Parts: sequence; structure tokens; C-alpha cells
Amino acid sequence: MDVTSFSTVQPRFCYSSSVPESSRFRGVKVHLRDQSLVPAQLSIQRTRRRTPRNLVSCSQKRDVTVVDGSCMDEIYDKLAERLVPTSAAMFSPNVKRLVGLAGPPGAGKSTLAYELVHRINRLWPQKAASFDAEVKPPDVATVLPMDGFHLYRSQLDAMEDPKEAHARRGAPWTFNPALLLNCLKKLRDEGSVYVPSFDHGVGDPVEDDIFVSLQHKVVIVEGNYLLLEEGTWKDISNMFDEKWFIDVNLDTAMQRVEARHISTGMHTVFFLILQRLSVTICFVLFVIGKPLDVAKWRIDYNDRPNAELIVKSKTNADVLIRSISF
Repeated sequence: MDVTSFSTVQPRFCYSSSVPESSRFRGVKVHLRDQSLVPAQLSIQRTRRRTPRNLVSCSQKRDVTVVDGSCMDEIYDKLAERLVPTSAAMFSPNVKRLVGLAGPPGAGKSTLAYELVHRINRLWPQKAASFDAEVKPPDVATVLPMDGFHLYRSQLDAMEDPKEAHARRGAPWTFNPALLLNCLKKLRDEGSVYVPSFDHGVGDPVEDDIFVSLQHKVVIVEGNYLLLEEGTWKDISNMFDEKWFIDVNLDTAMQRVEARHISTGMHTVFFLILQRLSVTICFVLFVIGKPLDVAKWRIDYNDRPNAELIVKSKTNADVLIRSISF
């Protein structure tokens, strides 16, 4: 794919000294219930990832761009300039840049993705001189969230241990990576695709709810496991032109997740009361009365183990984004 049509801005300042070594055109509809698919002016420093000497080969060496800044708004602006397409890219039917944005729960993936899309769509008309000043140009950037590729609750119910499946929802095996891969392939091949979103109120995906169109030249795919190297996840990772990872302190990320659990806990309880009348009063009182305890349990049992797995995949990133408290 021709990626030279996109602007590439060289760094002017360096904020970080090293990388840690640790490691509506109608689109194609994809139906989630197909069981066969279930299972810049950049503040950067270039550095080279090391591997043991006896394993080093030219093909294994990769440059990593480290993005840092004094605040997240600064980082958003720099990353947006990196991705904003040129006029040539906009009018080339075969040009589409896919960015895989990964990171643990609480890293700020969704916030970063939508902030970037807003900035790119605001910046790119400056490079599209062919548009009349009084005509609003079409958006060129969009977000494709991985949330819509959760398995349905009914699919979790059908597993060998449904209780464990629901308790671990959010782990890699509670997603449908085959469907995500299929959607990305269709997007590459045909330029547009319908993908599912996720309804947090209902707790299930919503089919064909997001449309990525031909006009979208920058697609930011955001999700936890996009840089994993196991099974279908590796095939997904190979679909991206750039692989980004938000590098965040794990304790900080878990504090954000805990606050999120607490803020959404009451809504979840009343949904259970309305939608599942068989839920016991005991359980309802427990969740309402001790939301902090429940949140901490969910983090220890599910969120932190998932996050620890995700952090290992940052060694596969091309761009490492230093998270700043917000």
C-alpha cells in the first residue's frame, strides 16, 4: 500500500531518552452471529529494540518511535499531525492507513483515538486546496473500536463454565478475533465495511452499527489485544500500517478502571433488576452496598491479569506513547 502520500513530520525536540527494554457508499455487511467466525511535530526519540545476540538478525531489528510531552493535549496534536493525510492521499482510492492502538484497560485508548480523529478531521482540509472554502469537506478519519467484537452473553452461557466466562469477560478468549480479522480484510480489499459496536447498557454487541466508508483514509482501530502474537491476534496485528501502544503505569491504569467500575456499578445493578428479574435481592444489596469491594475484586480477578498480558505485547509496537495523568 502506498503510504508515502501521508505527511511525515520529523521530530524537533526529544522529551524521552530511552525505551524500556521490558517487555454513504454501501459497505459489506458482516454478521456477528456467523458461528464459523466465533472461536507530527512529534516529541520523540528513535531507539532500537535489543534482542539477545544469538538471535539478532537484520529482519528482527525495528525502530521504535517514543512519543512524550508535557501534557496529553500536546501528544494528541503531535500524533494527529503524523497521521493527517495529504490531498493526494485523499483522492487516491487505494490509500487507506490502518493504525492499531493497543494498551491495557485504563490506558486511555478510546480517549486518545477520538481526540486524534477530531484533530485530523480539523487539520486535513488545510491540505485539500480543491475544496471550496464554504463547503465542509468530508471527514477522513474514524475510529473502529474492538469492543464490538465481544462474544454475546448467550455465547458465554454456552461455554463449559458459563460463570467463569462471564466473570472473565474481557479476556482474549471472550472476544471474536476471527470476525475482527474478516472485517479488516474486507476494509482493505473493498475500502468500506460495516462493523459492530457494543451496547454497554445491554451488555452485547450491536451488529452493523459502525460504517467505515471509502472516504475514511485514516482508521484508528483501538483495543486491548491488537498487538498480541498468538493465533488470530497475530494475523490482526499484521493488518496494521502502524502499531501503537500506550505505555502507562499499571497501578495508575487500575485506579482508573476501579473508578470506572464504581461509576457504572449502580447502572448495571438496576439493569439487572429490570432485565433479569430472577436476580436475587441478596446479590443486588451486595453490589449496591459495597461497590468498592466489588470493583477491587473485578480488578484482581480479571482486569489486572488481562492488563499484565497486554503489557507484554508492547514490544511489538512501532510507536510507544508515554501516558500522562489526566
